[in-house]
Amino acid sequence: MTNMTNLSALYLDGNSLSGYLPQLCQGRSLHAFNAVGNHFTGEIPKSIRNCTSLRRVRLNGNRLAANVSEAFGVYPHLSFMDVSNNKLFGELSPNWGECRNLTKLQLSGNMITGRIPPEIGQLMQLSVLGLSSNQLVGEIPKEFGRLTSLFNLTLNENQLSGLIPQEIGKLSNLEVLDLSMNHLSGPIPPQLGDCFKLQYLKLSENVLNGSIPFQIGNLVYLQGLLDLSHNSLNGQISPQLTKLIRLEKLNLSHNMLSGFIPPSFEGMFSLQSIDFSFNALEGPLPNSKSFQKAPGEAFINNKGLCGEVQGLRLCNASSINRGDAMKGHRVVILIILPVSAALFLLFVIYGISCIYYQRRRNIKKGVLEMSNRNPFSIWNYDGIAVFEDIVEATEGFDDKYCIGIGGYGKVYKANLPLGQVVAVKKLHPLEGGDQSNQRSFRNEIQALTEIRHRNIVKLYGFCCHARCSFLVYEYMERGSLASILSNDEGATQLDWTLRVKIIKGVAHALCYMHHDCTLPIVHRDLSSNNVLLNSELEASVSDFGTARLLIPDSSNRTLLAGTYGYIAPELAYTMRVTEKCDVYSFGVVALEVMIGRHPGQLISSLQSPNRDDTLVKDMLDQRVSNPMAEVAHEVIFAVSMALACIRPDPDSRPTMHHVAQELSVGGLSFSLEPFHALTFRQLMDLKV
Repeated sequence: MTNMTNLSALYLDGNSLSGYLPQLCQGRSLHAFNAVGNHFTGEIPKSIRNCTSLRRVRLNGNRLAANVSEAFGVYPHLSFMDVSNNKLFGELSPNWGECRNLTKLQLSGNMITGRIPPEIGQLMQLSVLGLSSNQLVGEIPKEFGRLTSLFNLTLNENQLSGLIPQEIGKLSNLEVLDLSMNHLSGPIPPQLGDCFKLQYLKLSENVLNGSIPFQIGNLVYLQGLLDLSHNSLNGQISPQLTKLIRLEKLNLSHNMLSGFIPPSFEGMFSLQSIDFSFNALEGPLPNSKSFQKAPGEAFINNKGLCGEVQGLRLCNASSINRGDAMKGHRVVILIILPVSAALFLLFVIYGISCIYYQRRRNIKKGVLEMSNRNPFSIWNYDGIAVFEDIVEATEGFDDKYCIGIGGYGKVYKANLPLGQVVAVKKLHPLEGGDQSNQRSFRNEIQALTEIRHRNIVKLYGFCCHARCSFLVYEYMERGSLASILSNDEGATQLDWTLRVKIIKGVAHALCYMHHDCTLPIVHRDLSSNNVLLNSELEASVSDFGTARLLIPDSSNRTLLAGTYGYIAPELAYTMRVTEKCDVYSFGVVALEVMIGRHPGQLISSLQSPNRDDTLVKDMLDQRVSNPMAEVAHEVIFAVSMALACIRPDPDSRPTMHHVAQELSVGGLSFSLEPFHALTFRQLMDLKV
């Protein structure tokens, strides 16, 4: 292998290889090296240190033992480095600050010592920084405040000390922050409340003091976890925390908090896990299911909490009266505020109207100037700049502009004044208090504003209003994959090269969602109806109304969601969402592309004990001539990958990273009998 001077990429991941890593990059042409999940030991080859052509390196999950300051050099093109979960030691070199193209740096789970180099703050494109589970000391560099692209910062399980730098509040794109299990001291900086995209915040097991800043209540996207436990926090719990209506887990235990738990916690309907134990809290518990269903251990060792929870005393009249008094003050605020707020709102509406109509006049005057610009760049988050244009373009959402109907709403085609064509999904109005379509609306906004990929439909803007809520997407001229396959004329336009390309596009979209986002995103409703095609018949995944973030240290259990015939079988009895659920759905869609119809009957026959030797060529879509030569090779390989994705055991299914990677190279090492003689049984037994 040392003589392969023209080697540009080497993938050894997912095997059980052992021994030492080979000397690589002899010809300075290696740009990708992946050896994830093997048993390699020893040092990292010196040739890697000097391999300036490297762009992506993944050596995580091995047993490599090397001095981290000597093993790596300066890589001007490097964008991705993951050497976590090895046995690396030594101190981090300031040279990492010279790798200016780095977007992901993962060094967690090693034995790295010393301080964090402030030079890392020079990596302006860095989006993921993982240094957890090491032996780092000293302060968190305030230079981290420059990393404005950062959305995942994990420094937990080290020996870091000093204050949490207030500069972290400048990280407006931060979604995950874990500083737990260190020796950090001082107050929680109020500036953390400026990280408005945070979804996961863990500061537990430090020596933080002072009160919980009310600004934490501004983190309205916190969803997975807020953990401030095992510190020395004092004072009362701010009612502002009850603004965190998406929060699922809250842990404030083992502090010195006092006073009442605000009754407004009753409105935090998403809470699934709470812990207020080992504080100095008193008074009645809020009247909500989250508190009523919590175990008694969640409230033990406090000053005088009471309520109908096992282990707590029942509230007496004085406690209830004090609690009611607090609620009374809350009601007065709710009554008084709308009066003053209404006056303020009138001024705001008037001001916005002036700006809005002035802007519309300017837009109409400058149509020619803007003809080559993207009008969506001037939208704000409530769609105010184009609301009227969309209503006019669809004549008040008339059915003649409707191009699709889904479970949560109708989709309309809108031709805007400046020539842009967009798709508008208008949600069904609420009926009987049903909030499911609003949850779908929020899910889709959350997912599509965080991700950008050529094979994922683009969200241009949205309007959120009780009477009229809609989302605006790029318009996909050819519609859904399902509609094209169901039409003979449309199906004949999809030759085998295009069908393989569609499968690759969907695979790359899911790979991005599962492996390249801060928290993995699971679509949960992938089907041929939710794969859209543009004028060039390129595929984009759409409809993220049931999408879900996979939260670390969470069961990720949920209600059953998806389209019948595409749902992974294990969901029926585990209700646990994993990436492998999407993998199964992808396999069904890929087979559907190849055979031209939903493969339900084929899947049933293939998974039965007495499956027959059906020829692959006989099951492929007969509306298209059988593939020839090299195309046949790619078709068979795509079918093989699809069959691997629908295996009943989720652990035996490949990851979307593996699927996308293998489809990209087209199964170059894939060799079987002639196309006309291949059976599904042969493909089912393959290890791909």
